[in-house]
Amino acid sequence: MFFALDGFLFAGWVVRIPAIKQQTGASASTLGLALLGVSAGAVITMMLTGRLCRRYGSHAVTVACGVLLPLSIALPAQTHSALSLGLVLLVFGAAYGGMNVAMNSAAVDLVAALRRPVMPSFHAAFSLGGMVGAGLGGLVAGGLSASAHLFLLAGIGLLVTAFAGPSLLRHRPAPAAVEAAGPREPKQRLSPRARRIVVLFGVIALCTAYGEGALADWGALHLEQDLGAHPGLAAAGYALFALTMTAGRLTGTLLLERLGQTRTLVLGGATAAAGMLLGSLAPTAWLALAGFAVTGLGLANIFPVAVGRAGELAGPSGVAAASTLGYGGMLLGPPAIGFLADWFSLPAALTTVALLAAAAAALGYAARNATTSAPV
Repeated sequence: MFFALDGFLFAGWVVRIPAIKQQTGASASTLGLALLGVSAGAVITMMLTGRLCRRYGSHAVTVACGVLLPLSIALPAQTHSALSLGLVLLVFGAAYGGMNVAMNSAAVDLVAALRRPVMPSFHAAFSLGGMVGAGLGGLVAGGLSASAHLFLLAGIGLLVTAFAGPSLLRHRPAPAAVEAAGPREPKQRLSPRARRIVVLFGVIALCTAYGEGALADWGALHLEQDLGAHPGLAAAGYALFALTMTAGRLTGTLLLERLGQTRTLVLGGATAAAGMLLGSLAPTAWLALAGFAVTGLGLANIFPVAVGRAGELAGPSGVAAASTLGYGGMLLGPPAIGFLADWFSLPAALTTVALLAAAAAALGYAARNATTSAPV
Protein backbone atom coordinates (compact mmCIF):
# COMPACT_ATOMS: atom_id res chain seq x y z
CA MET A 1 0.00 0.00 0.00
CA PHE A 2 2.82 2.43 0.71
CA PHE A 3 4.49 1.65 -2.63
CA ALA A 4 1.17 2.22 -4.41
CA LEU A 5 0.57 5.42 -2.43
CA ASP A 6 4.00 6.74 -3.42
CA GLY A 7 3.32 6.22 -7.13
CA PHE A 8 -0.26 7.51 -6.83
CA LEU A 9 0.73 10.80 -5.17
CA PHE A 10 3.69 11.48 -7.45
CA ALA A 11 1.62 10.90 -10.60
CA GLY A 12 -1.15 13.09 -9.22
CA TRP A 13 1.32 15.94 -8.75
CA VAL A 14 2.86 15.50 -12.23
CA VAL A 15 -0.44 15.81 -14.10
CA ARG A 16 -1.12 19.18 -12.42
CA ILE A 17 2.22 20.74 -13.38
CA PRO A 18 0.71 22.63 -16.38
CA ALA A 19 -1.98 24.21 -14.17
CA ILE A 20 0.56 25.19 -11.51
CA LYS A 21 2.86 26.62 -14.20
CA GLN A 22 0.02 28.88 -15.30
CA GLN A 23 -0.83 29.79 -11.71
CA THR A 24 2.73 30.82 -10.88
CA GLY A 25 3.32 32.59 -14.20
CA ALA A 26 6.61 30.72 -14.59
CA SER A 27 8.35 30.50 -17.93
CA ALA A 28 9.55 27.14 -19.20
CA SER A 29 13.08 27.78 -17.98
CA THR A 30 12.09 29.05 -14.52
CA LEU A 31 9.66 26.16 -14.14
CA GLY A 32 12.48 23.77 -14.97
CA LEU A 33 14.61 25.33 -12.25
CA ALA A 34 11.73 25.11 -9.77
CA LEU A 35 11.18 21.45 -10.60
CA LEU A 36 14.79 20.77 -9.67
CA GLY A 37 13.58 21.31 -6.10
CA VAL A 38 11.96 17.85 -6.16
CA SER A 39 15.22 16.26 -7.26
CA ALA A 40 17.38 18.22 -4.87
CA GLY A 41 15.15 17.48 -1.89
CA ALA A 42 15.02 13.79 -2.73
CA VAL A 43 18.75 13.33 -3.26
CA ILE A 44 19.65 15.25 -0.09
CA THR A 45 17.19 13.25 2.02
CA MET A 46 17.88 9.75 0.69
CA MET A 47 21.21 9.22 2.45
CA LEU A 48 19.87 10.77 5.67
CA THR A 49 16.90 8.41 5.55
CA GLY A 50 19.24 5.42 5.50
CA ARG A 51 20.66 6.58 8.84
CA LEU A 52 17.19 7.19 10.27
CA CYS A 53 16.12 3.68 9.25
CA ARG A 54 19.12 2.17 11.07
CA ARG A 55 18.31 4.17 14.19
CA TYR A 56 14.50 4.05 14.35
CA GLY A 57 13.63 1.17 12.02
CA SER A 58 12.45 1.28 8.42
CA HIS A 59 8.82 0.65 9.42
CA ALA A 60 8.59 3.74 11.62
CA VAL A 61 10.32 5.94 9.04
CA THR A 62 8.00 4.65 6.29
CA VAL A 63 4.95 5.62 8.33
CA ALA A 64 6.42 9.05 9.14
CA CYS A 65 7.05 9.68 5.44
CA GLY A 66 3.54 8.39 4.74
CA VAL A 67 2.30 11.38 6.73
CA LEU A 68 4.76 13.96 5.39
CA LEU A 69 4.33 13.10 1.70
CA PRO A 70 0.53 13.68 1.56
CA LEU A 71 0.88 16.88 3.58
CA SER A 72 3.60 18.21 1.30
CA ILE A 73 1.73 17.46 -1.94
CA ALA A 74 -0.86 20.10 -1.09
CA LEU A 75 1.77 22.87 -0.93
CA PRO A 76 2.66 23.49 -4.63
CA ALA A 77 -0.89 24.59 -5.49
CA GLN A 78 -0.66 27.33 -2.82
CA THR A 79 2.31 29.07 -4.48
CA HIS A 80 2.19 32.06 -6.82
CA SER A 81 5.81 32.41 -7.94
CA ALA A 82 8.49 30.15 -9.32
CA LEU A 83 10.70 30.83 -6.28
CA SER A 84 8.06 29.80 -3.74
CA LEU A 85 7.21 26.77 -5.88
CA GLY A 86 10.84 25.67 -5.88
CA LEU A 87 11.05 26.03 -2.10
CA VAL A 88 7.95 23.94 -1.39
CA LEU A 89 9.08 21.35 -3.93
CA LEU A 90 12.22 20.92 -1.84
CA VAL A 91 9.91 19.78 0.97
CA PHE A 92 7.90 17.54 -1.34
CA GLY A 93 11.09 16.03 -2.80
CA ALA A 94 12.50 15.41 0.68
CA ALA A 95 9.37 13.48 1.70
CA TYR A 96 9.32 11.59 -1.61
CA GLY A 97 12.98 10.59 -1.35
CA GLY A 98 12.58 9.56 2.27
CA MET A 99 9.57 7.40 1.44
CA ASN A 100 11.44 5.63 -1.35
CA VAL A 101 14.38 4.65 0.83
CA ALA A 102 12.30 3.70 3.88
CA MET A 103 9.75 1.55 2.07
CA ASN A 104 12.44 -0.21 0.02
CA SER A 105 14.36 -0.95 3.22
CA ALA A 106 11.19 -2.39 4.78
CA ALA A 107 10.63 -4.44 1.64
CA VAL A 108 14.16 -5.87 1.80
CA ASP A 109 13.41 -7.12 5.33
CA LEU A 110 10.17 -8.72 4.16
CA VAL A 111 11.90 -10.41 1.22
CA ALA A 112 14.34 -11.94 3.71
CA ALA A 113 11.52 -13.05 6.02
CA LEU A 114 9.53 -14.65 3.20
CA ARG A 115 12.66 -16.15 1.60
CA ARG A 116 11.11 -15.39 -1.80
CA PRO A 117 12.25 -12.76 -4.35
CA VAL A 118 9.09 -10.64 -4.13
CA MET A 119 10.74 -7.22 -4.52
CA PRO A 120 9.37 -6.71 -8.09
CA SER A 121 5.83 -7.04 -6.72
CA PHE A 122 6.33 -3.98 -4.53
CA HIS A 123 7.56 -1.98 -7.51
CA ALA A 124 4.60 -3.23 -9.53
CA ALA A 125 2.38 -1.68 -6.85
CA PHE A 126 4.25 1.61 -7.34
CA SER A 127 3.65 1.43 -11.11
CA LEU A 128 -0.03 0.60 -10.63
CA GLY A 129 -0.41 3.47 -8.19
CA GLY A 130 1.16 5.80 -10.73
CA MET A 131 -1.21 4.65 -13.46
CA VAL A 132 -4.24 5.17 -11.19
CA GLY A 133 -2.96 8.57 -10.05
CA ALA A 134 -2.37 9.75 -13.62
CA GLY A 135 -5.75 8.40 -14.75
CA LEU A 136 -7.60 10.08 -11.89
CA GLY A 137 -5.76 13.31 -12.54
CA GLY A 138 -6.80 13.25 -16.18
CA LEU A 139 -10.42 12.67 -15.24
CA VAL A 140 -10.67 15.50 -12.70
CA ALA A 141 -8.37 18.03 -14.36
CA GLY A 142 -11.21 19.73 -16.19
CA GLY A 143 -13.54 19.95 -13.20
CA LEU A 144 -11.28 20.51 -10.17
CA SER A 145 -8.71 23.21 -9.57
CA ALA A 146 -5.17 22.13 -8.89
CA SER A 147 -5.57 23.20 -5.27
CA ALA A 148 -8.72 21.12 -4.74
CA HIS A 149 -7.23 18.11 -6.54
CA LEU A 150 -4.01 18.12 -4.51
CA PHE A 151 -5.94 18.61 -1.26
CA LEU A 152 -8.03 15.58 -2.23
CA LEU A 153 -4.85 13.58 -2.83
CA ALA A 154 -3.49 14.70 0.54
CA GLY A 155 -6.65 13.45 2.26
CA ILE A 156 -6.49 10.10 0.46
CA GLY A 157 -2.84 9.73 1.37
CA LEU A 158 -3.42 10.43 5.04
CA LEU A 159 -6.31 7.94 5.11
CA VAL A 160 -4.14 5.23 3.54
CA THR A 161 -1.37 5.89 6.07
CA ALA A 162 -3.86 5.85 8.95
CA PHE A 163 -5.16 2.48 7.73
CA ALA A 164 -1.87 0.77 6.88
CA GLY A 165 0.52 2.49 9.28
CA PRO A 166 -0.53 0.84 12.56
CA SER A 167 -0.09 -2.63 11.08
CA LEU A 168 3.39 -1.75 9.87
CA LEU A 169 4.35 -0.32 13.27
CA ARG A 170 3.13 -3.42 15.13
CA HIS A 171 5.27 -5.81 13.08
CA ARG A 172 9.01 -5.58 13.34
CA PRO A 173 11.41 -7.72 11.28
CA ALA A 174 11.98 -11.05 13.01
CA PRO A 175 15.52 -11.79 14.18
CA ALA A 176 15.72 -14.69 11.72
CA ALA A 177 14.82 -12.36 8.87
CA VAL A 178 17.44 -9.86 9.92
CA GLU A 179 20.05 -12.59 10.12
CA ALA A 180 19.06 -13.94 6.71
CA ALA A 181 19.34 -10.51 5.17
CA GLY A 182 22.93 -10.11 6.35
CA PRO A 183 24.37 -7.57 8.78
CA ARG A 184 21.58 -5.00 8.89
CA GLU A 185 23.30 -2.72 11.37
CA PRO A 186 27.02 -3.26 10.92
CA LYS A 187 29.08 -2.03 13.80
CA GLN A 188 32.01 -1.31 11.49
CA ARG A 189 32.22 0.34 8.13
CA LEU A 190 31.79 -1.81 5.06
CA SER A 191 35.00 -2.86 3.39
CA PRO A 192 36.02 -1.10 0.17
CA ARG A 193 35.02 -4.22 -1.78
CA ALA A 194 31.54 -4.24 -0.24
CA ARG A 195 31.10 -0.54 -0.98
CA ARG A 196 32.15 -1.11 -4.58
CA ILE A 197 29.51 -3.82 -4.95
CA VAL A 198 26.81 -1.52 -3.54
CA VAL A 199 27.88 1.20 -5.99
CA LEU A 200 27.81 -1.38 -8.79
CA PHE A 201 24.16 -2.18 -8.08
CA GLY A 202 23.46 1.55 -7.80
CA VAL A 203 24.89 2.10 -11.28
CA ILE A 204 22.70 -0.75 -12.59
CA ALA A 205 19.69 1.08 -11.09
CA LEU A 206 20.91 4.32 -12.71
CA CYS A 207 21.00 2.68 -16.16
CA THR A 208 17.37 1.63 -15.74
CA ALA A 209 16.10 4.93 -14.37
CA TYR A 210 17.84 6.81 -17.19
CA GLY A 211 15.60 5.00 -19.65
CA GLU A 212 12.46 5.66 -17.61
CA GLY A 213 13.18 9.38 -17.42
CA ALA A 214 14.10 9.62 -21.10
CA LEU A 215 10.96 7.86 -22.32
CA ALA A 216 8.71 9.82 -19.98
CA ASP A 217 9.92 13.17 -21.33
CA TRP A 218 10.93 12.43 -24.91
CA GLY A 219 9.01 9.36 -26.10
CA ALA A 220 5.86 11.21 -27.17
CA LEU A 221 7.88 13.95 -28.89
CA HIS A 222 9.83 11.34 -30.88
CA LEU A 223 6.63 9.66 -32.05
CA GLU A 224 4.97 12.93 -33.06
CA GLN A 225 7.94 14.93 -34.36
CA ASP A 226 10.05 12.24 -36.03
CA LEU A 227 7.42 9.69 -37.06
CA GLY A 228 4.39 11.89 -37.70
CA ALA A 229 2.13 10.18 -35.16
CA HIS A 230 -1.18 11.77 -34.14
CA PRO A 231 -0.88 13.48 -30.72
CA GLY A 232 -3.21 10.90 -29.18
CA LEU A 233 -1.12 8.02 -30.51
CA ALA A 234 2.07 9.77 -29.42
CA ALA A 235 0.71 10.18 -25.88
CA ALA A 236 0.03 6.44 -25.78
CA GLY A 237 3.74 5.69 -26.12
CA TYR A 238 4.66 6.22 -22.49
CA ALA A 239 1.38 4.69 -21.31
CA LEU A 240 2.24 1.51 -23.21
CA PHE A 241 5.76 1.53 -21.80
CA ALA A 242 4.39 1.93 -18.24
CA LEU A 243 1.82 -0.81 -18.81
CA THR A 244 4.37 -3.39 -19.97
CA MET A 245 6.71 -2.40 -17.15
CA THR A 246 3.90 -3.03 -14.66
CA ALA A 247 3.14 -6.39 -16.27
CA GLY A 248 6.82 -7.31 -16.13
CA ARG A 249 7.01 -6.47 -12.46
CA LEU A 250 3.88 -8.46 -11.64
CA THR A 251 5.59 -11.54 -13.09
CA GLY A 252 8.99 -10.61 -11.64
CA THR A 253 8.85 -12.93 -8.63
CA LEU A 254 8.16 -15.94 -10.84
CA LEU A 255 10.92 -14.88 -13.21
CA LEU A 256 13.44 -14.51 -10.37
CA GLU A 257 12.51 -17.88 -8.90
CA ARG A 258 13.00 -19.61 -12.24
CA LEU A 259 15.99 -17.74 -13.64
CA GLY A 260 17.74 -16.24 -10.62
CA GLN A 261 18.89 -12.67 -10.18
CA THR A 262 21.85 -12.67 -12.57
CA ARG A 263 19.94 -14.13 -15.51
CA THR A 264 17.03 -11.78 -14.81
CA LEU A 265 19.35 -8.76 -14.92
CA VAL A 266 21.16 -9.91 -18.06
CA LEU A 267 18.00 -10.95 -19.92
CA GLY A 268 16.19 -7.78 -18.89
CA GLY A 269 19.02 -5.50 -19.99
CA ALA A 270 19.43 -7.27 -23.31
CA THR A 271 15.67 -7.20 -23.98
CA ALA A 272 15.46 -3.49 -23.16
CA ALA A 273 18.44 -2.73 -25.40
CA ALA A 274 16.86 -4.53 -28.36
CA GLY A 275 13.48 -2.90 -27.70
CA MET A 276 14.90 0.60 -27.49
CA LEU A 277 16.95 0.20 -30.67
CA LEU A 278 13.67 -0.63 -32.39
CA GLY A 279 11.84 2.19 -30.60
CA SER A 280 14.40 4.85 -31.52
CA LEU A 281 15.29 3.78 -35.07
CA ALA A 282 12.03 2.27 -36.39
CA PRO A 283 10.66 3.95 -39.54
CA THR A 284 7.02 3.88 -38.40
CA ALA A 285 5.19 4.89 -35.23
CA TRP A 286 3.64 1.46 -34.75
CA LEU A 287 7.03 -0.27 -34.81
CA ALA A 288 8.36 2.35 -32.39
CA LEU A 289 5.43 1.66 -30.06
CA ALA A 290 6.27 -2.04 -30.17
CA GLY A 291 9.85 -1.14 -29.27
CA PHE A 292 8.67 0.94 -26.31
CA ALA A 293 6.56 -1.98 -25.10
CA VAL A 294 9.51 -4.40 -25.29
CA THR A 295 11.71 -1.85 -23.51
CA GLY A 296 9.23 -1.66 -20.62
CA LEU A 297 9.27 -5.44 -20.24
CA GLY A 298 13.07 -5.49 -20.26
CA LEU A 299 13.59 -2.67 -17.76
CA ALA A 300 10.79 -3.80 -15.42
CA ASN A 301 12.76 -5.84 -12.89
CA ILE A 302 16.27 -4.40 -13.12
CA PHE A 303 15.72 -1.52 -10.68
CA PRO A 304 13.96 -3.58 -7.95
CA VAL A 305 16.56 -6.35 -8.20
CA ALA A 306 19.45 -3.88 -7.99
CA VAL A 307 18.00 -2.02 -4.99
CA GLY A 308 17.13 -5.30 -3.30
CA ARG A 309 20.65 -6.67 -3.72
CA ALA A 310 22.17 -3.45 -2.35
CA GLY A 311 19.82 -3.68 0.65
CA GLU A 312 20.74 -7.31 1.28
CA LEU A 313 24.40 -6.35 1.31
CA ALA A 314 24.38 -3.14 3.34
CA GLY A 315 20.91 -2.67 4.83
CA PRO A 316 19.22 0.76 4.67
CA SER A 317 22.51 2.42 3.70
CA GLY A 318 22.73 0.17 0.66
CA VAL A 319 19.14 0.95 -0.31
CA ALA A 320 19.84 4.68 0.13
CA ALA A 321 23.00 4.57 -1.99
CA ALA A 322 21.42 2.55 -4.80
CA SER A 323 18.22 4.65 -4.75
CA THR A 324 20.20 7.89 -4.88
CA LEU A 325 22.23 6.70 -7.86
CA GLY A 326 19.09 5.38 -9.53
CA TYR A 327 17.23 8.63 -8.99
CA GLY A 328 20.25 10.43 -10.40
CA GLY A 329 19.78 8.43 -13.59
CA MET A 330 16.19 9.59 -13.86
CA LEU A 331 17.43 13.18 -13.50
CA LEU A 332 20.27 12.69 -15.96
CA GLY A 333 18.19 11.10 -18.71
CA PRO A 334 15.92 13.95 -19.90
CA PRO A 335 18.57 16.73 -20.10
CA ALA A 336 21.15 14.37 -21.61
CA ILE A 337 18.69 13.36 -24.32
CA GLY A 338 17.94 17.04 -24.94
CA PHE A 339 21.58 18.00 -25.45
CA LEU A 340 22.27 14.98 -27.65
CA ALA A 341 19.15 15.71 -29.72
CA ASP A 342 20.46 19.24 -30.38
CA TRP A 343 23.90 17.94 -31.35
CA PHE A 344 22.74 14.96 -33.43
CA SER A 345 19.04 14.03 -33.61
CA LEU A 346 16.37 12.81 -31.22
CA PRO A 347 16.37 9.22 -32.60
CA ALA A 348 20.15 9.08 -32.21
CA ALA A 349 19.89 10.50 -28.69
CA LEU A 350 17.35 7.84 -27.69
CA THR A 351 19.75 5.08 -28.66
CA THR A 352 21.68 5.95 -25.49
CA VAL A 353 18.83 4.28 -23.57
CA ALA A 354 19.69 1.06 -25.42
CA LEU A 355 23.40 1.52 -24.68
CA LEU A 356 22.78 1.93 -20.95
CA ALA A 357 20.38 -1.02 -20.89
CA ALA A 358 23.12 -3.13 -22.46
CA ALA A 359 25.53 -1.74 -19.86
CA ALA A 360 23.10 -2.83 -17.11
CA ALA A 361 23.12 -6.36 -18.56
CA ALA A 362 26.92 -6.43 -18.61
CA LEU A 363 27.17 -5.09 -15.06
CA GLY A 364 24.57 -7.60 -13.90
CA TYR A 365 26.72 -10.39 -15.28
CA ALA A 366 29.83 -8.88 -13.68
CA ALA A 367 28.02 -8.90 -10.30
CA ARG A 368 27.09 -12.59 -10.56
CA ASN A 369 29.52 -13.59 -7.79
CA ALA A 370 28.63 -10.74 -5.42
CA THR A 371 27.79 -12.18 -2.02
CA THR A 372 25.15 -10.94 0.39
CA SER A 373 27.53 -11.20 3.31
CA ALA A 374 29.30 -7.88 3.68
CA PRO A 375 32.87 -8.15 4.94
CA VAL A 376 33.79 -5.52 7.46
